[in-house]
Amino acid sequence: MFVLVNLKAYPCDPVAVASAAADVADDAGVRIAVAPQAADLRPVAETGVETWAQHVSPNGYGSHTGSTLAERAADAGATGTLLNHSENRLKLADVDAAVGAAERAGLETCVCANNPAQIGAAAALGPDSVAVEPPELIGGDVSVATADPDIVTDAVAAAAAVDDDVDVYCGAGISTGDDLSAAGELGASGVLLASGVAKADDPRAALEDLVAPLV
Repeated sequence: MFVLVNLKAYPCDPVAVASAAADVADDAGVRIAVAPQAADLRPVAETGVETWAQHVSPNGYGSHTGSTLAERAADAGATGTLLNHSENRLKLADVDAAVGAAERAGLETCVCANNPAQIGAAAALGPDSVAVEPPELIGGDVSVATADPDIVTDAVAAAAAVDDDVDVYCGAGISTGDDLSAAGELGASGVLLASGVAKADDPRAALEDLVAPLV
């Protein structure tokens, strides 16, 4: 199971969270990545943790003020990127272009979607993975795997119907080891979470609890 911690724009110490994630990943033998704000990519990557961008823009070099250039994210140490998160939606054509921009820069890609139908459309764009995250559950206390397990199993089936090579992750409300286990039992190969770690009083303890079923 892959664990991707999205720090969003929460007022946490990204380097401290990244250091904790790197330690837990090493100790537990679990793949854990951290997605900080673009300005924090380099210091987070310097901790040794797998580092992802929260977003890259669907453009290359040129007159694109305010864009997050995939190549610069990679230069700063990112090895992957989220795309089309519920809090940063893109048009389908821009998702397609952003996947291309990320691949051009050598970044692994995960396209987020709200439901199984959108997961199928996202998988057709050829990303490395897709993530199903019902917006109403994001930031809540109940995981999608518990609140509506059919969304996860249907998302796995929708992606497989398009491309068996596309991994399916699930997010929204993930915070505990039980949530991670439930996601795996439903066919997901990874989880996305944010507040469960970024807002935790002890991020390392939160991560250790999350990955305990995998150790």
